[in-house]
Amino acid sequence: MKKFFQNLKFLIEYILLRVLFIIVHTLPINITSKFGAIVFRLLGRLSKSHITAIQNCHFVFPHLTNKEVRYIVLKSWENLGKTIFELGILKKILNTNNLIQTEGLHNIKEILEKKTPTIFFGIHHSNWEIGLPILDRIGMNVGGIYRHINNHLIDRFVLSLRTDSLKTSKSFYTPKGKQSARDILEAVKNNNSFLLLVDQKDSAGENVFLFNKSVKTQTGFLKIARKYNMPLVPMENKRLKNGKFKITFHNPIFYNDSHTSDADMMHKIHNIIEKWILSNPTQWFWQHNRFN
Repeated sequence: MKKFFQNLKFLIEYILLRVLFIIVHTLPINITSKFGAIVFRLLGRLSKSHITAIQNCHFVFPHLTNKEVRYIVLKSWENLGKTIFELGILKKILNTNNLIQTEGLHNIKEILEKKTPTIFFGIHHSNWEIGLPILDRIGMNVGGIYRHINNHLIDRFVLSLRTDSLKTSKSFYTPKGKQSARDILEAVKNNNSFLLLVDQKDSAGENVFLFNKSVKTQTGFLKIARKYNMPLVPMENKRLKNGKFKITFHNPIFYNDSHTSDADMMHKIHNIIEKWILSNPTQWFWQHNRFN
């Protein structure tokens, strides 16, 4: 009986999400984004994650007043709402001319020309869902890891939205866990690349400083980078005021120094993403329990 009610709950959630996304698909892109922002600004502050976000923001910005921190966090809820609602029109966003700007392609010119297997890394900033499809569209065969959703109906639906946004069949998504580890290694052996968002906690990871606090951090991908001599490319993602996006490809980092540990290299990467967060704090996902 418990299983029945759980499946019924999943079905109702799935139907509601499908209806919502059918509605937003009929709206202009900017209206969909604003709708998501309003909903999450109103509901987000009522959740336990709001307290986590406030605490995280105070930790990173100890000099800010409570009012200033609340402003950043509420704007972060708006960004999260935009990102989730935009998932329903992800393909539409990607197919709209001049909506997504790319900078720094000259930094990865050789990688693009030779299709060099590369690890691209970003963070949960702006709309992080556009990252992998953009790499796919500029000619990279790339894999990405996503977090499995408990509701299997919604999980399959969201995966279909992501997959449908890809131009080629050589790029792919894989669920976090043992399967993703196998899929990523297989992709690397086939000279493909992958994209990681490296700002979240990994309980099985190493302790690495982020904003002067030692936190559990994923470093497994660095072992792959060293073993297969793969460049690491910082991929910065920003929302612009006019409703557009800008993705910047920074200079590749080569992790082939045997005297540098994984923790030291990850600290270098943290220094990079700290600058991204500090420059646009309202666009980061503060709701994650990153600092315990």
